[in-house]
Amino acid sequence: MTTLPDPVPLMGCPYKTNPYPLYERMREAGPVHRVLFPSGVQAWLVTGYDAAHSALGDDRLGKNHDRGNDRWRARASIMPEPQHSRLQVHLLHQDPPEHTRMRRIVTDAFTPRRIESLRPRFQQLADALVAALPETGPADLVSGFAAPFPFQVLAEVIGLPQELADRFDRDWGKVVQPVGPTDPGRPAYEARLHGLQRYIADVVAHKRDHQDDDLLSRLVVARDRGELSQEELDSMIFQLLVAGQEPVTNQITTALIALFRHPDQLARLRDTTDLLPRAVEELLRHDSAFELTTWRFFDRDSDLHGTTIPAGDSVIVSLCAANRDPRRFPASDTLDLDRSPNPHLAFGHGIHFCPGAALARAELQIALGTLLARLPGLHLAVADEDLAWIPAVLGRGTHHLPVGYDRRR
Repeated sequence: MTTLPDPVPLMGCPYKTNPYPLYERMREAGPVHRVLFPSGVQAWLVTGYDAAHSALGDDRLGKNHDRGNDRWRARASIMPEPQHSRLQVHLLHQDPPEHTRMRRIVTDAFTPRRIESLRPRFQQLADALVAALPETGPADLVSGFAAPFPFQVLAEVIGLPQELADRFDRDWGKVVQPVGPTDPGRPAYEARLHGLQRYIADVVAHKRDHQDDDLLSRLVVARDRGELSQEELDSMIFQLLVAGQEPVTNQITTALIALFRHPDQLARLRDTTDLLPRAVEELLRHDSAFELTTWRFFDRDSDLHGTTIPAGDSVIVSLCAANRDPRRFPASDTLDLDRSPNPHLAFGHGIHFCPGAALARAELQIALGTLLARLPGLHLAVADEDLAWIPAVLGRGTHHLPVGYDRRR
């Protein structure tokens, strides 16, 4: 029987670099474990595929922060007021019927049919970014491609005008990385938060004066009609700007790193473009950028797969641990681009299934296809162990991705 500390610490460079050995030990010991995050928050982590799939669809588990108990709130409400109340009431933190009402407004913008119609424009954006890379390596594929591409695509999809897109500071995305009240980085964190809040106010004001047939305009109109509160409007724009791009940036990096570690698979994917859709699903499963879900809460003491969870304690699902469960995925640690079926949980499951899944899939297919085709000899330009993984609690990715290549086509 595997013995683990209680709580299990989820922190430190070895864990962020490769969490999978720890997840394997946790799965072997049972489906639910008490864990400790760097902020001091203790939570309950669900690790196995069946347990994760069940928890993601469990209507006893709510997402609204009001369900959290005082123990959770004392450590987890990192974002200060009034920003917490103004920016944290988006879809990820809502339950029905509010979640149903709010989600209905955004789904049309991300339908597979609409995303497919925009693919030529997405390809133009990808081609332009590759054309701006150095003729030969080295280059940083995060700053040169993986960061700007998802943001440019998102701007097209939601209707963010160019003048506002040019003003967006990617550093604002770090507001989702917890920084405690006594942390030396707290002033910089709060400065990012205030900057992002002012930017959201400017987006709302612009769209109120320049309405069009786009998602941002529809959100502003919904607020003016009383279908959304001001806090819900600001929070949904916050979610779009942060959750709508950073996970895709990180998924491009994790996918490329997986391919660099498997050069035979990289070569096969480069030479067989028809393989891209299936390969993207396997890369999503193999190392998901959205490692852990956000908080869920029981409103009363409840049993979760044999563990009693106190009311208001936070329950988190490890999507990465579920996606490597050998009871669901044979040879689960192996990158198998032919894997089928592949019912991974990279986009979640249930009512909180990612509404932008079709967009993310298209972005990943275009990004990988374009980079492999136009940068022959693409390879990692530093030692694998020298990659700096981001310290974000919920996500996986690297700050930089130094690469080399023979030439730019």
